[in-house]
Amino acid sequence: MIQVSFPAMGTKVSVVAPDPETVSSVEMVFWVVESICTRFDPNSELSRSNDSDETEVQVSPLLAEVMGWAETIRIRTSGLIDPAVGERVKAWGYDRTFAEVTGGDFPPPMGDVPEWRVDGNVLHRDPDLCLDLGGIAKGWTCDLAVQVSEASVVNAGGDIRSVDPDLVVAVKDPWDDPVAKVRLGDGGLATSTVAHRAWRVGDGWANHLIDPRTRRPVESPVLTATAVADTAVEAEAGAKTVLLLGEEGLAWASEQDWLRGALVIWRDLRVFATPGLEYVA
Repeated sequence: MIQVSFPAMGTKVSVVAPDPETVSSVEMVFWVVESICTRFDPNSELSRSNDSDETEVQVSPLLAEVMGWAETIRIRTSGLIDPAVGERVKAWGYDRTFAEVTGGDFPPPMGDVPEWRVDGNVLHRDPDLCLDLGGIAKGWTCDLAVQVSEASVVNAGGDIRSVDPDLVVAVKDPWDDPVAKVRLGDGGLATSTVAHRAWRVGDGWANHLIDPRTRRPVESPVLTATAVADTAVEAEAGAKTVLLLGEEGLAWASEQDWLRGALVIWRDLRVFATPGLEYVA
């Protein structure tokens, strides 16, 4: 087995695979999905859908599948993970690739979260909808890359999909210090944090994770949340939801039959996990 990394989707993707040809296949999968699902390229299919004035937009099968997962996750999380907050993300300053974000002098108006749904290959949308599929597309692409190639592990910036039954993942704090080891095996793991991708807005800070309830960047006692599931896309959604729910996050995760467990790092660096999650501090 070899391990090779390449840049994609604004992060580093690491692949464990039997040969360079498999790595090239994984890289192609990421290139294709990113070219369709990015909101930073005005020519991508997602950007064209976001810019449309139509209330019904025909989309490609690939984009429809990613949107379908986004809709499933929105339902499972009672609307806490909703890509329709894309306009709010942009309003707070994340309207370009993160390296170019400059923030602003004042917080933006609250704004609304537009309605949307997917029916087959048709996106039904409010006219002002701006979908941000970032994390969902990233996790889904990890799952797809393992499904269509011989790769045993694909890790896209902490969104991990593994078919290695012996894989153990080190969970790290935002300063890259390991705090726990989680036995993943065949499944998905993802970590979400408010310590990265933050920028100044007025006298305060904003981050990339918008709470649909407030339409503001999340304020949570949880510094970092990690979730484990059967797939990376589900783990990604679980981690973000746990972070958004803060003190109630682990209790919520314990009740979800689509999550295997979750682990959080509090701002004082204490570590807690759901009952039954196999980890070593």
